[in-house]
Amino acid sequence: MTFETGQFELVAGETEKFHELTRRARCVLFDFDGPVCRLFAGHSAKVIATEQEEWLAARGLTRVLPEGERRSHDPHWVLSEVAGRHRGSDLVVELEEWLTRQELRAVVRAMPTAYADPLVQTWGALGVRLAIVTNNSDRAVRAYLESRRLMGYFAPNIYGRTRDLSLLKPHPYTLNRALSAFGAAPDTALMIGDTPSDHAAALSAGVPFLGYARNPEEAQKLLDDGVARWSIVDSLETVLRAVRDGAA
Repeated sequence: MTFETGQFELVAGETEKFHELTRRARCVLFDFDGPVCRLFAGHSAKVIATEQEEWLAARGLTRVLPEGERRSHDPHWVLSEVAGRHRGSDLVVELEEWLTRQELRAVVRAMPTAYADPLVQTWGALGVRLAIVTNNSDRAVRAYLESRRLMGYFAPNIYGRTRDLSLLKPHPYTLNRALSAFGAAPDTALMIGDTPSDHAAALSAGVPFLGYARNPEEAQKLLDDGVARWSIVDSLETVLRAVRDGAA
């Protein structure tokens, strides 16, 4: 893959590795925000993270996050950091519920990831079992899937954020729940994710990983985290073609 141009290119030997990755999967575990949709397409995650910090400041809790760690672009990181410092407190419960409300509001303007819907439908038609494993609220995931008429492909296998925020990815908790529900061995599954934390969770669970990177910067993060270049795509069309070719 040449990330400078966004073009998907594989050298000799890598094409077969990539096709084998998709061909052997009997169940596929999707991260939600990224591989399935851009949840905050109409209201960026950076803005949400800033509003989280403003929410904390309005309650006199400006110092909950150290100065050097403020202005994160990741709302889940902010939530997990607050939870780590105030485990089991009402503050964490309120902040988690606040984030859930923001996610639910974002659903109406979420942008479907290109080729995600037909990829889900194709795998479903082939009898591949599908699950969502995410740090987002399962309420937001369900609302989005219902809006796209995709719920039937995933339900009841939607594993989102729990009240125990120590179980957010990179912890493999949601992946292990999906594998247990399917009665599947890790090496028969495939996880599609877009962040190093997704990759770390897949490694911990023993699940093969396929990285989705919508721009060169995100691709480089996955490469730096040790994801093989042949298992990173910049478009799910590449995956869809491989799945259809394997079914032919």
